[in-house]
Amino acid sequence: MQPDLAALVGSRICHDLISPIGAIGNGVELLALTDGDTGAEMDLINESVQNASARIRYFRIAYGAATEGQMVSRKEVLSILSAIARGGRINYIWKIDGDQPRRLVRCALLMLQAIEASLPIGGDIHITQESGNWVMRGEGPRLAVDRELWNNLLDPQIGFTYTAAHVQFALLPGVLAEAGRTMQFRHEANHMVVRF
Repeated sequence: MQPDLAALVGSRICHDLISPIGAIGNGVELLALTDGDTGAEMDLINESVQNASARIRYFRIAYGAATEGQMVSRKEVLSILSAIARGGRINYIWKIDGDQPRRLVRCALLMLQAIEASLPIGGDIHITQESGNWVMRGEGPRLAVDRELWNNLLDPQIGFTYTAAHVQFALLPGVLAEAGRTMQFRHEANHMVVRF
């Protein structure tokens, strides 16, 4: 039986938003206890609000519908990735010029989450284009590739079971097909390369 993807997406979104929203709450509590300078607390609230806002914008593109002809600006993508990377363990190096079709950006953002799952202690993800293909390189001190998840991306199996943390893997085959793309993947000890 196929999992309820809508429920998994909801779980994934809630999971990722709990941390920055919790930090906002902590910042407010600290403000209530303070009788003097509130600079550090306001910085915590501000950073958390920016992170939560960026994640919502990320999810809107990655998990939302994308129709033919819709575009996403480079500025929007850089703004989102910069806010998410702040204080995190992943650095995003977006080297795609100009506005891009939303369907391809959607593929890239879901693929970013798939690559992040293979970088448990952090690293860098480079996003470039070569001869019309999107190329994403994940590098880090340690790679933990779940071969079963990645193999199912290359050759989707009916009835494969996903968790909420891996919903991006469930969505990618359909999203890639909608964008008219196929995927290639390889990895070594401390880096991986995905092309689509």
